Amino acid sequence: MRFSSMEARMEFMKKRAVIYARFSTDLQSERSVEDQFALCKKYAAQHNLDVVATYEDRARSGASVFGREGLISLMDAAREGAFDTVIVEALDRLSRDMEDLAGIHKRLTFLDIEIRAVHEGVASTVLVGLRGLVGQLYREDNAHKIRRGQSGRVSQGLNAGGLTYGYAPVVGEPGKRQIVESEAVAVRRIFEEYVSGKSPRDIAHDLNQDGVQAPRGNKWNASTINGNMQRGTGILQNELYDGRLVWNKVRMVKDPDTGRRVSRPNPREEWQSVDIPDLATVNHDLFDKAQARKRERHLNLPHQNRRPRHLLSGLLRCGVCGSGMSTNGKDKSGRVRIRCSAATESGTCSDPKTFYLDTVENAVLAGLKAELKHPKVLAEYARAYHEERVRLATEANEQRSNLENKADRLQSEINRLVNYLAKGIGDPYVIGPRSTELYHEREDILRQLAQMQPTLEVVSLHPSIIKRYEKQLEALQDSLTKGIRAGDQECAEAIRDLVNTVTVKRDTSSPGAVEVEITGRLNPILGDHAYPNKVKRVCGLMVAEEGLEPPTRGL
Repeated sequence: MRFSSMEARMEFMKKRAVIYARFSTDLQSERSVEDQFALCKKYAAQHNLDVVATYEDRARSGASVFGREGLISLMDAAREGAFDTVIVEALDRLSRDMEDLAGIHKRLTFLDIEIRAVHEGVASTVLVGLRGLVGQLYREDNAHKIRRGQSGRVSQGLNAGGLTYGYAPVVGEPGKRQIVESEAVAVRRIFEEYVSGKSPRDIAHDLNQDGVQAPRGNKWNASTINGNMQRGTGILQNELYDGRLVWNKVRMVKDPDTGRRVSRPNPREEWQSVDIPDLATVNHDLFDKAQARKRERHLNLPHQNRRPRHLLSGLLRCGVCGSGMSTNGKDKSGRVRIRCSAATESGTCSDPKTFYLDTVENAVLAGLKAELKHPKVLAEYARAYHEERVRLATEANEQRSNLENKADRLQSEINRLVNYLAKGIGDPYVIGPRSTELYHEREDILRQLAQMQPTLEVVSLHPSIIKRYEKQLEALQDSLTKGIRAGDQECAEAIRDLVNTVTVKRDTSSPGAVEVEITGRLNPILGDHAYPNKVKRVCGLMVAEEGLEPPTRGL
């Protein structure tokens, strides 16, 4: 009988544990996760821990918690009370970032979950702080060593990483590059045509027309050729074509809020360069003439000369290829024209026609007015309103039900512990504090239940509100048009809150007409009932007939 009591006591004291393993891509292999699991399971057996689940992240850096699905799943399970202990080989498996490791420890401690490292035991606040500091210093030291190694390779004329159009690595000689003549011909053509006065847009258009292969197999566009003046990017600014390797133009930093790496330009004094005349693919004088023209064009395009934003800026889409659309000059009367950006930038759109911007804007304004006052839209708004109220009420009821169920489970656990004590099973010094913790946890839940808002009532839209809405729509088009023409940004933003995209294409059923399709905020809410009038074709009141203008090439 005594043996059974001791056995029950040991079984009662056995804590639920999960194991977390991670390996990164730098020094460890796939086998590392299995090795960590085996080590942690042995530790669990030695310390009377019941392993109920395992979590893993393979080939994931410890520098951030973003993108680590295993760790995210572990934290979700922790919030659900699925275990009592986390076992890891070492604390740096959880994170090598001080802030992240401290945050994980803080959240698990709040949930009454301990972290145990095989080689270090239970993780205290002091140990977490020290290991977080050591882990971050190790990571930063590695980064410095890598950059020092890259700097050394650059000083020897070797590639520090990345691919450059016109070059290929030399097999068997790491870091060395050789000229790819077929691509070098395209590079020389770009420099020659640019110096002769051709724009990057026209160069890209002609390269695509001639079927010249672009970097990474994509289509040529103006930005690939022109690049960014501040960052020194783009084919025209790559000094390697002039026989000079330049490194450290930008640095990569990780955004702590998203975990994504972003590039930032370095000051020119931090750039490192070395002459490699054997890799020059263009004449030195030709390269200098190209840089001189770029500097001249850059000075003639000040920030103040940027085009003002229009009502539909960023919303226009080409109905043929799906690319964005942008302004493309004005006609003799001053009317602004728009054109597919793909047709302008790279010449890849099969229909390079231009359209009048004011025609499309008027179509959108008139379309919104016609659709928003339609009885079906009003009915759908009322239906969507009711559904949203029902959804909120359902969520509130589910939350209340979950809390009530949790409170019942805690009460059952408290009763079970009291029964253990009454039967002489278990250690009172262990069961007593545990039952007290459960009691306080249940009291917190009961307080949450008492503070919850009453169940939401579903009410109807008053008829007078709908009538007022219809009257306001009568003046919508006139007021917004006047405000937008006068430069009122609030009017423009009001329209942009209703419209997601405006797709523009030629209407083949009527010569000279244009077809406009509006996708707005109503679509995701109302589905097929949005825009019941199916306003697409632009003629008559919606959009005036246009003469087919010949496409213009960008300068």
